[in-house]
Amino acid sequence: MKRIVLTTLAIMMAAGMVFASGQGESGAIDIGIAMPETHVERWQRDGAALLQGAQDLGYRAEVTYGNADQGLQNEQIQNMITKGAKVLIVGNINEGVNSVVSEAAQEGIIVIAYDRLITGSDDYDYYITFDNFKVGEFQGQAIADALDLDNASSDDPKYITLFAGSPTDNNANFFFDGAMSILRPYVEQGVLEVVGPAPMDSSSPDFTRIATENWRPEVAKARMENLLSNDALNVTLDAVLAPNDTLARAIIEALSADAKYDTTEELPVVTGQDAELASVQMIRDGEQYMTVFKDTRDLAAGAVALADALLKGEDTPSIDGARLDTETYDTGLKVVNSYLLEPINVTSDNWEAVMVGSGYYSASDFE
Repeated sequence: MKRIVLTTLAIMMAAGMVFASGQGESGAIDIGIAMPETHVERWQRDGAALLQGAQDLGYRAEVTYGNADQGLQNEQIQNMITKGAKVLIVGNINEGVNSVVSEAAQEGIIVIAYDRLITGSDDYDYYITFDNFKVGEFQGQAIADALDLDNASSDDPKYITLFAGSPTDNNANFFFDGAMSILRPYVEQGVLEVVGPAPMDSSSPDFTRIATENWRPEVAKARMENLLSNDALNVTLDAVLAPNDTLARAIIEALSADAKYDTTEELPVVTGQDAELASVQMIRDGEQYMTVFKDTRDLAAGAVALADALLKGEDTPSIDGARLDTETYDTGLKVVNSYLLEPINVTSDNWEAVMVGSGYYSASDFE
């Protein structure tokens, strides 16, 4: 039944329909939940978990999905404001959300940035996410270990190409910078060569050349195909830094169509994150090298607990499973109170223990 609901939701969003669920009979709500889109599987899970968590605490709640369209999401949020929401939990698409965040602040509505920092705004105080720099570190370390870069030689370097997430998603910077904090020393030593654009951190002008607009898999696939026909034509790639599972699968699809990489054994090391089912299956089968599990059940539970505590008058509540960071996450106008949860590295060695053992997936999902 869950799969049917998620598939139906995806179809609705693809058709540009606005989806809202869970509002009270009068239409009034206490908590509004605005998710960015549905083409990345985890956002569907997040929205459902947030809605259920809020309702379990007795709140009237509503969830909407913005179809990667900030204008649409702004309309959805404005509708929540009209319905009397006291808290908004927002996974934004880009800085265009700032106008409605400002409207919410003027109405005295608490805004919690959910998994994506809302940059360019000083109209909110709370952010909840995973330790995204560590996510990147996991990805970078996986490549370093798989290629045995500590024992590599500049006379026989390993070859890597770099991908990053959406340039409008602040998390993409943390993921990339975390990964490059591990990989940069090997590049500087000459044992790892970057094929294609080679930014060493997200502040580099070349970062936009490896970024993937709106995390669209078709964009990543097209760029990988272009690399294979040009910069990577005369080298064999040993690794691809892919920022998430959706993009990783698109990149692997492009690689698999190339004669140099048309068997599992010939595929380069490809990273990911979000532990999407299709990617975990590919890790089991040796096609994708790793992913990072960010248990969105815990993130959703933490966000709802934060909303509940704030509604009860606590200013900087303690949230189980999250550490409070009051120094790192700067919107450009202020530093916000940020609650960070711990991610988990997933490889062929532990995928079953982590993904099935945690109950996130069932054994039947892998039959």
